[in-house]
Amino acid sequence: MKMVHTVSRFGILSVFIVVVVLNVYTLAFAGGLTKITDGVYSYVDAKNPSPATSFGANAGIIIGKDGVVVVDTLTSAKEAQRFIKDIRAITDKPIKYVVNTHHHLDHSLGNSEFVKLGAAVIAQENCRKEAQKDADAIIKRALNYGFTAEALEGTTVVLPTLTFTDRMTIDLGDRTVELIYPGSSHTDGSSFVLVPDVKVLFAGDALFTNFHPNMRDADVDGWVKTLDKIAALDVLKIIPGHGPVSSKQDVADMKQYLLIFDAKARELSAKSHDPAYIASELKKALPRREYFDMFIAASVKAKYLKEELK
Repeated sequence: MKMVHTVSRFGILSVFIVVVVLNVYTLAFAGGLTKITDGVYSYVDAKNPSPATSFGANAGIIIGKDGVVVVDTLTSAKEAQRFIKDIRAITDKPIKYVVNTHHHLDHSLGNSEFVKLGAAVIAQENCRKEAQKDADAIIKRALNYGFTAEALEGTTVVLPTLTFTDRMTIDLGDRTVELIYPGSSHTDGSSFVLVPDVKVLFAGDALFTNFHPNMRDADVDGWVKTLDKIAALDVLKIIPGHGPVSSKQDVADMKQYLLIFDAKARELSAKSHDPAYIASELKKALPRREYFDMFIAASVKAKYLKEELK
């Protein structure tokens, strides 16, 4: 069963705003998909992350003899259409599967455009449950995060139609793709995608490199364990959910970040309920990251002060 929630157009943006958005978009994605290794491409390390650039979310493709697997679908129908155009600049093979590494809007709101091409959407079973629970609110949340109605025009929420519990293997004829659920981490349904023959891992938002992570749905203990599992994998290149192509040192740095954040946030939230104060003190203690400072306060509010997410 496919659940669809449609966004209508609410108005016309000024030419000035459109030009600014397009300029930011061009700066962020001028290079299109980056070749990671043979048959594996991804958006990586987008500059100027914003609603206009899917918040710098990475998404990629794995090409085999029989077709293409897409990993995550960005923030909207328009972003997915841009993604499809970039895919078609590389290969004309059929797009058979989409894998959502988790349900957050910057990784799944482009699903509908790939379904139109005949792709099946796959996710870990908890991810589908979370997506279904969030379906009615996710578009409103996108508008609260700074998206415009025009940017979201045509965007629909399409849930995964195939799910797995612990592992799933996709056979592309000359290579396999492994979907792995390590347990709860960034979300309860976060998984990652392994391409064993070239030792590449799409980590989804289990790994943020040079970005402050969104921790509102996080199981920090589980997330730390997930990072240990990634560190134990036989991989050479890791594509994070946000940031540049990464290494196991980045995985270790992420683990240290989470441990510092969790301990300090617990300490501060026991003494104060002022998210701005807690965030300012956390920023002093945390390793420097270039992007998404706003997620420090947002994570404090949602996870440690238990404020309801808008």
